[in-house]
Amino acid sequence: MFFILSKLLHFLIAPLTWIVLFFCFYFFSKNEKNKKRYLITGIAFIFFFSNSFILDECMRKWEIPAVSIADLPQAQYEAAIVLGGMSFYDGKLHRIQFTRSADRLFQAIDLYKSGKIKRIIFVGGSGSILHSEEKEAFFIKEYLQKIQFPDSALLIESESKNTHENAVFVKPILPFSKARYLLVTSASHMRRSLACFKKEGIATYPYSVDRYSGPRKFEFDHLIIPNIGALQEWTVLIHEMVGYITYKIEGYI
Repeated sequence: MFFILSKLLHFLIAPLTWIVLFFCFYFFSKNEKNKKRYLITGIAFIFFFSNSFILDECMRKWEIPAVSIADLPQAQYEAAIVLGGMSFYDGKLHRIQFTRSADRLFQAIDLYKSGKIKRIIFVGGSGSILHSEEKEAFFIKEYLQKIQFPDSALLIESESKNTHENAVFVKPILPFSKARYLLVTSASHMRRSLACFKKEGIATYPYSVDRYSGPRKFEFDHLIIPNIGALQEWTVLIHEMVGYITYKIEGYI
């Protein structure tokens, strides 16, 4: 039930949903005073949530900062725990299709090749309500085998459906309970993830990837010109903030 409600909540908190609702209120309201308020609010929301500079500043406050491989402590980590939610299976073409969050996996491979970790532990089951049999971890394992990543350096957990379960379900399969682990996930998702793993007593060091915030810019297009992509990125940020609060209430963190 929690999994289904989280999917519904993701739709309800999206800024685009709010904007559409305000314009619907505008078109169907018979009160002229209210119509004007709905129109002004809808337009204001468009300009606010499509502004790249505002989004960038808010993301920078929320995201856990990234570090370079060179800045990691010299000691080798037992593994990188890589959180899923980066791909889906294309049944027509019979292959995995990645999203931008795949930076999590690619950066983990780089960590392995650089000798910073001994193995990758990929964590993630099905993120679909209708296709629960499609386990992301299996598709990722198959992909890594195709690119000749060694099986001996890979562990997977394929049943978890959310960040809380990621931490709970991976704990029993960790090679060493007291070892040092890198936690690899998107910078915007890292705050909630770290809290979940801390709650389960798993010692992890954050290795943020897939950042939305970048160097602070004062360029005209970044400051003024509306960016439709910012609407989607605001959805990511609000989703993480609401998710953190929800997990706190549920006792997951």
